[in-house]
Amino acid sequence: MRLSAASSDNGFGLNEATVRFISETKREPPELLQFRLNALKIFKDLPLPDWVPPELHDVDFDRMRYYVAEGQKPQRRWEDVPENIKTTFERLGVPEKERAFLAGVEAQFDSEAAYAKMQEYLENKGVIFTDSREGLCTYGELFKPYFSKIVPPTDNRFAALNSAVFSGGSFVYVPKNVKVQ
Repeated sequence: MRLSAASSDNGFGLNEATVRFISETKREPPELLQFRLNALKIFKDLPLPDWVPPELHDVDFDRMRYYVAEGQKPQRRWEDVPENIKTTFERLGVPEKERAFLAGVEAQFDSEAAYAKMQEYLENKGVIFTDSREGLCTYGELFKPYFSKIVPPTDNRFAALNSAVFSGGSFVYVPKNVKVQ
């Protein structure tokens, strides 16, 4: 894989340096780094869940890459998305689906969101649709009470892994008494 000068690649392996790299690259607040480090410890301490099929028992988590990005920031206009990413999304039908019926869409390429758009009429009603990092950092009072509550890192080893190295996800907030159709 060839990455641009603005790219980020932590290389292979899952350890504290990997988690710190992700958090630093994403310019996260210290409490989010601490959340990630705690999740990494939980990951290392938990066994594989019973429901994991035998062929996955020998997965070597140190032979994987956990963060690769080409320095992209989510674009709000389809015209501003780089051509190689547009081609990938067009093959998936993302633009057509958005124009046809979605109230909003966020598309991820490698480890970061490359395109995010919400219908303007919803923005005008106070609806927030953004990535998880922005949700945590900008709308923390709305986001934090729910962050990692449905499947916490302590649920199972894979939930802990996700919590330690996540780089995507969406935050949606609909104000009280606002109807989204």
